Amino acid sequence: MTPEQMRDASLLELFSLEAEAQTQVLSVGLLALERNPTQADQLEACMRAAHSLKGAARIVGVDAGVSVAHVMEDCLVGAQEGRVLLRPEHIDALLQGTDLLMRIATPGDVSIDAAVQAFLVQMAALLDPGAAPPPAMAPPAVALPEPEPLLVEPAMLEPEPEVEAAPVRSGKRTSEGGERVLRVTAERLNSLLDLSSKSLVETQRLKPYLATLQRLKRMHGQSIRALDGLKQQLESSGQSPEVQDALAQAQRLLGETQQILLQQASDLDEFGWQASQRAQLLYDTALACRMRPFADVLTGQSRMVRDLGRSLGKQVRLEIEGEKTQVDRDVLEKLEAPLTHLLRNAVDHGIESPERRLVAGKPLEGLIRLRASHQAGLLVLEISDDGGGVDLAHLRQSIVERQLSPAETVAQMSEAELLTFLFLPGFSLRDRVTEVSGRGVGLDAVQHMVRQLRGSIELTQACGQGSCFHLEVPLTLSVVRSLVVEVGAEAYAFPLAHIERTLELPAEAIVQIEGRQHFWHEGRHIGLVSASQLLNRPPSQGEGQSIKVVVIREREMLYGVAVERLIGERVLVVMPLDARLGKVQDISAGALLDDGAVVLIIDVEDLLRSVEKLLSTGRLERIERGQRSVREAARKRVLVVDDSLTVRELQRKLLSNKGYEVAVAVDGMDGWNALRSEDFDLLITDIDMPRMDGIELVTLLRRDSRLQSLPVMVVSYKDREEDRRRGLDAGADYYLAKASFHDDALLDAVVELIGGAQG
Repeated sequence: MTPEQMRDASLLELFSLEAEAQTQVLSVGLLALERNPTQADQLEACMRAAHSLKGAARIVGVDAGVSVAHVMEDCLVGAQEGRVLLRPEHIDALLQGTDLLMRIATPGDVSIDAAVQAFLVQMAALLDPGAAPPPAMAPPAVALPEPEPLLVEPAMLEPEPEVEAAPVRSGKRTSEGGERVLRVTAERLNSLLDLSSKSLVETQRLKPYLATLQRLKRMHGQSIRALDGLKQQLESSGQSPEVQDALAQAQRLLGETQQILLQQASDLDEFGWQASQRAQLLYDTALACRMRPFADVLTGQSRMVRDLGRSLGKQVRLEIEGEKTQVDRDVLEKLEAPLTHLLRNAVDHGIESPERRLVAGKPLEGLIRLRASHQAGLLVLEISDDGGGVDLAHLRQSIVERQLSPAETVAQMSEAELLTFLFLPGFSLRDRVTEVSGRGVGLDAVQHMVRQLRGSIELTQACGQGSCFHLEVPLTLSVVRSLVVEVGAEAYAFPLAHIERTLELPAEAIVQIEGRQHFWHEGRHIGLVSASQLLNRPPSQGEGQSIKVVVIREREMLYGVAVERLIGERVLVVMPLDARLGKVQDISAGALLDDGAVVLIIDVEDLLRSVEKLLSTGRLERIERGQRSVREAARKRVLVVDDSLTVRELQRKLLSNKGYEVAVAVDGMDGWNALRSEDFDLLITDIDMPRMDGIELVTLLRRDSRLQSLPVMVVSYKDREEDRRRGLDAGADYYLAKASFHDDALLDAVVELIGGAQG
């Protein structure tokens, strides 16, 4: 690339950055002018933005940008001088021009010439209906190659200090407050945060050394006092001068070493304090690098709400509060899709048509509010509208028609219970499919994305008054506030967002209901499970009579988890597990404690699935204090892996009735996690399953040195020769077709492979 081309490429990149900032000013201003066409400050801001873009386009030789910005500036100046009254059609055209300027600033759009010409004709007709169409514009400059990333200051083109550009999406090379911005990869930011967190942990390791020095100081002082006493005794008993001189010398040496010890302890204390302060500042700064204002995810949302409302024949306005709330970059990226969906849902389902709003005594313009705030380490979002709310009668009818619940049960459901059906996959209240909704791909996808962020979502509504979605997600995925506990002499962390409370229960507070352990808490029975069983840790020998319990919640599920010890609350820096490990059952990530010890962070949603699985197989162990429960005679264990609940239960009952101990897994990945964490005598697996099929599971098993000798039976609905051959080639010992097997066939095959149930 020649120096001239490099210079032009740099200018084009600057123009692109300028266009991105100024088009946001135009979008915000034009939406405000739509509500009040004579708002002087917004007219001034929009005119200046158009003027800046015209000057920038002229500098870099982009004639299309000059033409579009010029005609927009003419329209806005006319509005300022009172010659033009901005009507909805003017706002529509100016917004189209704003989009067009952004397209012009992005190289590679081959259809831009025709779009620009059509826009100029449209604006000419609006500004002077009797005028002839404008002449064709000059041909645009030749597109230059993709510019290399540069360290830039966007304000270099044509500074406009009186207009504050709206912030743009994260990841762009933009400036805030005139600061220079450098593009840094997310991996490097994560590495910086990881190193700073380790540095913070390392400084904590100085504390034991300081404590040891303090103890030495005390012992040293005691030694000096003991010598003083001994010297007094010797003087009173008339000991020789030589002994007294030796004691005096010892006292002098102890005094000198005491001074050195005091100085070293003081220096170490000062160094430790400064090191911890600097490490904390380094960590806080590294963490702040990942934080962005919530406004970064709102780019274009007001415009989207306005345009969607107009396409549906509605007048809708979006009000935003808490735009400066700081949120992790990764969280912001993952929030954009669910927020857009909820806003579109509010426009389409929530806000009524103008006619219905008039009948209901509401203003013609519907209002959607989006609030963002911090609360207990969480980002709290509320998306509310003043629409019609949810038609509960229609919802009840849809639930019954879809055979999701009997009519008698639906009639007795509370409003909160009914609203949970809206989050089911494939559920929609629309009878016909439109471009906006009706396909049933909606709130379930939003809920899934929110759960991926370790968050929650709840819907409330008031019939005729509107509805409100309440979202809570962590402010950052890099740090998690947790309760650290001890299980099997190892540290584990429960994220505080999932903890209802902690309890210390006396042994007599545990009751048996239908063979399961429960305790009474706030008016309801809560199931009690052992953390040592869930996490495959050796059970502890408890000495006391009380049981430490962590009450965890995931949506409507509530369980008590018995642990050995509550260590305390900690703010942990999340350290992702090595990708080669795959999904580790019940664990989401790791972290380091203050003393450098490793702690595993619990995946609460996964843990509760493990609880449900243990409940369904009847393998939940009792929790006893002071003694280990006496295990029954060892029975042979069989793992059944099948994605069909019916088949799983059929095989489980058949084998359990014959005395085998049976565990189940819902797919190949779940089965692989079970095989790695527990011991089995036989694996029975289906072939066609999600996430990991049976062939992949058997292949992994045969490659594992611990599991490669485990007997394997493949059971498949598809009685096909190629399936049988694939299963046996992968390493299965037996193949059985579900379509042809009966009870005896399965049991006979199991006995043939591993013998009877008793070991």
